[in-house]
Amino acid sequence: MFLDADGILMPSTGQPFTHVLKPAGTSRFEALPAIEWQSMELGRAAGFIVPAIALVAMPDGMPHALVVERFDIRTGLEDMRRLALEDMTSILGVRAEDKYTGTMERIAAALRPLSTDPDADLLMVLRRALFAWLIADGDMHLKNMAVLKIAEPGGRDFGSVWMAPLYDAVTTRVFPNLQTDRMALKIGGKDERLKRADFRRFAATAGIPAAAADTSMDELAAALARGLDALVLPPPLTDGSAGAERAAQMREIVREPLASFE
Repeated sequence: MFLDADGILMPSTGQPFTHVLKPAGTSRFEALPAIEWQSMELGRAAGFIVPAIALVAMPDGMPHALVVERFDIRTGLEDMRRLALEDMTSILGVRAEDKYTGTMERIAAALRPLSTDPDADLLMVLRRALFAWLIADGDMHLKNMAVLKIAEPGGRDFGSVWMAPLYDAVTTRVFPNLQTDRMALKIGGKDERLKRADFRRFAATAGIPAAAADTSMDELAAALARGLDALVLPPPLTDGSAGAERAAQMREIVREPLASFE
């Protein structure tokens, strides 16, 4: 989609592709935009870089859709940088259809020599894994994690390579038949019943100092708890609709692992 200067959202045919429109699903996935909005806003509260998002009305009585601003494009005609987004299937040499294979350890090992700030990015991978666990996101697969590469004007190489902002985060356990959904990618050989010790072991394997890992995990959990309590809900999440009901269920789902994470 293209969002013009007057705030009109239209198909990007003949216009720059600035935004992604994500309509509601079917077969009891009608609440997906609402759940993704809430997941992303909790990610923002937890300290992640998150693109601008909004729930927008749709015609013919359809549930609200989610619109997401792209972060992998230049900001204007005067911006001469070159940007490239590469997801983890590409980085690990995995076929797109095998996006649920792999482990967080493999991601960390591949990221260290690639990132221009590996210490910060490895800590980000730890935080992403913990956030996915705390919000019950069973769909953080290899295509939902990526690096953003930036070449400055005149540069022949990407001078900046770092973990991309949070995208496509969604609590999956709130949907039918996914109440026991597990982590999409294993960490320490596990995809369920994760404890702080599992994330500590991952940190040690990735070369993250124990003190830095503990501090980062504590800060994320505390910020997520505060964000959950302070979340300001838009009308689509308070109007008694299916989306609003699922969003309320999601908030209770998130509170459970937060209360037990020690």
